[in-house]
Amino acid sequence: MPQTRTLDDIRVDFDAPDNVPKDRIVDLGFAMGSTPNDLVDPYEPCGWLSGEDIPRLLFNPPSMHGLGAISGNRRGSWVVSHYEDIERVYTDNEHFSNAGTAEFQRLIGETFKSIPLAIDPPDHQKYRLYLMPYFSPARITRDLEPRIRTVVDEMIGAVERKGEVDMAWDFARVYPVRIFMGLMGFPEEKFEQFLDWEWDILHSGSLEKMQAALRGVLEFLRGFIAEKERNPDEHLVSAIVHGQIEGRAPTEDEKIGMVWFLWLGGLDTVAATIAQMFRRLALQPDLQQRLRERPELINSAVEEFLRTQPILSSSRSAKKDFEWHGIQIRKGDTFACLNPSGNFDPARFENPRTFDPERKANRHFTFVGGVHICLGAHLARRELRVLLEQWFARIPAFRVKPGADTTVFPGLLSIRNLPIVWDVK
Repeated sequence: MPQTRTLDDIRVDFDAPDNVPKDRIVDLGFAMGSTPNDLVDPYEPCGWLSGEDIPRLLFNPPSMHGLGAISGNRRGSWVVSHYEDIERVYTDNEHFSNAGTAEFQRLIGETFKSIPLAIDPPDHQKYRLYLMPYFSPARITRDLEPRIRTVVDEMIGAVERKGEVDMAWDFARVYPVRIFMGLMGFPEEKFEQFLDWEWDILHSGSLEKMQAALRGVLEFLRGFIAEKERNPDEHLVSAIVHGQIEGRAPTEDEKIGMVWFLWLGGLDTVAATIAQMFRRLALQPDLQQRLRERPELINSAVEEFLRTQPILSSSRSAKKDFEWHGIQIRKGDTFACLNPSGNFDPARFENPRTFDPERKANRHFTFVGGVHICLGAHLARRELRVLLEQWFARIPAFRVKPGADTTVFPGLLSIRNLPIVWDVK
């Protein structure tokens, strides 16, 4: 989708609800991960949707493919693409709800909620406060950073003299999951099974595979919770099971809701970010060299990598009828917040398409926003920073292996394989 594309190119004829103006109906066709490209900036095709001439609310008809079709959702959704509007959806808890978000478990008849993601205020706060201490910057520095540095050092050491690695499959896919599994206390031998289940739930598009994976992972997690109830240890699942929520023990639904949510969110978001980060560095040797020569820029560069490669977008639903941008919104209407557009909104970011490792006030939506901002944001940032620090200290200038496919699915699906090479002296 070139930058010169207009809304007329993607307008469609659709029998929409009567509160949807016909001129707002478009087939955006960019559901995250659905449209691969080989651009240095794979998110470029979404940026134009935050332009001044783009209506502040568009309507995307329901998808006939993927989870929308599987779940029977035929309503379609409002698409929010400007920074100011995305911010409102994420922060206005009076009008917008996160209930039901990412509750794949409903596909097999489960009724527990994904906690705290699918819980609205005021109840959200008690669960957030319950889990947040385990993901605070101080806790990460004290308890997790030594483990992060050990894993990075070990993994770099394993490839340093080889002069090449598949950065997506053999490194990015493995490194953050090892950290996550250690944090939770999950057995290392479940690594491949976890990733297989996660793939089938999020990416297979097959109801049968999704249901089988959901049954498998929830059976495992319930058994693991029960084992930690009998034999507590120092890891996070045990802490969740034996903790106190406002002076009481968590219920069985609360236990599985929290552990399931952390499992779902802990397996591939950082992996996708790492793969795209190293792809850009390999394709832009000047950027790579700049960070090598000025390691003090790594922190702000990580933030810019996050801004320019948002892995997920997020949705909300209307809690009541109200009017917005001249549109009569109805209770139950859904809103898809297009983070790849908001992160490139020129009204918020100066020269938004320029990758600036020194960018200031870089408040993006890659970790979403509002009370539901990503619980693991501090951990993800630390994993990315430590990786770049140790990588640049030990690995010389690298490049994409000649002949390799550098196609990207701009989203969670990202890159399955990214072979990079460097000269070994």
